Amino acid sequence: MKRESENKKVEGDLKNSLKDVRTRLGLSQNELAQRAGVARQTIGGIEAALYAPSAAVALRLARALGCRVEELFWLEEELFPTLSVTRAQSETVPSEGERLLVGKVGEKWFGHSLSGDAAFRSELMPADALALSPASDSDDCEVQLLDSPESLERTVLIAGCSPAISLWTRSAQRWHPSLRPAWIHANSTRALEALARGEVHIAGLHLCDPQTGEENLPFVRQLVGEGKVTVINFGVWNEGLMVATGNPKNIRDLDGLAHENVRFINREYGAGARLLFDTLLAEAKISPDAVRGYEDIAASHQAVARRISTGEADAGMGTAAMALIYNLDFLPLRSVRFDLAVRTDFLKEEPVSQLFETLSHKSVRTQLQKLGGYDTTRTGDIIAHV
Repeated sequence: MKRESENKKVEGDLKNSLKDVRTRLGLSQNELAQRAGVARQTIGGIEAALYAPSAAVALRLARALGCRVEELFWLEEELFPTLSVTRAQSETVPSEGERLLVGKVGEKWFGHSLSGDAAFRSELMPADALALSPASDSDDCEVQLLDSPESLERTVLIAGCSPAISLWTRSAQRWHPSLRPAWIHANSTRALEALARGEVHIAGLHLCDPQTGEENLPFVRQLVGEGKVTVINFGVWNEGLMVATGNPKNIRDLDGLAHENVRFINREYGAGARLLFDTLLAEAKISPDAVRGYEDIAASHQAVARRISTGEADAGMGTAAMALIYNLDFLPLRSVRFDLAVRTDFLKEEPVSQLFETLSHKSVRTQLQKLGGYDTTRTGDIIAHV
């Protein structure tokens, strides 16, 4: 009974990721309780947020799970205050809900729009190493490091197509400053192939089997194999047709694409948006030949939206969030689950475990929700062990 008295009823904003970390490591409540030397009821009560652990219990749990206490327990951030900011003179008046970059210059606060191309940064990436030997038939080469091996071991490589991954990684670094998450742009198929080759830790994907309707898992089994991967949800987004502002071509559904005066912009083979579009065309019995621009390819969600916003195309597949960023109209067609596939063994590595732990944090979910069109109800949930 002493163990139970070491816990107090939860008050305020104490949050925990105990269940997430435990299940990722494949432990039952009873197994964790035995490792930590606490009662199973203690584990259940903490996971259900019925009470908060004492410092001693928190330390024992962290030690049993091989992580830091602050990775398991944290105080949730309150909603930050409102603030009066001045828009930059070169920008239009922001609309309600528009995302802004805010900074204080001297004694005045300024807001800069994060709409359209301004939502993205083309930054010069700092190098971790310089190649010493010339390229050859071998995949290996000698390099001169520009950072310590200890620092580089904190790198987590994530391949995927969603720019929202960068919001996650930036937020994660607030909690773990030494963490080095790096997003590598790749469509869903290429991301999984990179995971299968062992080139990245995590692959982001949104692929739907046109025969069964099952999302993501069949492709993980096919490209990576079974018994190796844990699939964790990042979010559910609305995917559909992005069309020019005001929908001047009056496109209401897929049939609206089969007109000579409508220019479509497509994605490349292997992209989740391309697979979904082909599936929907087949279901609607519309031939790809009837879609002007079917062979016109853009290599990212952003590139499709940009082509539409500049008038180079009238419509293209994309997400509600990307349409909102570029002030485009959006015709939703299907809710799509965007998952993160990670080799199960990698979840035991501290940098990877720390990164996934932050999916439970309010700051990460808030950033995703404010993009628009993101459902974070299952964010951080384990979908399956494949």
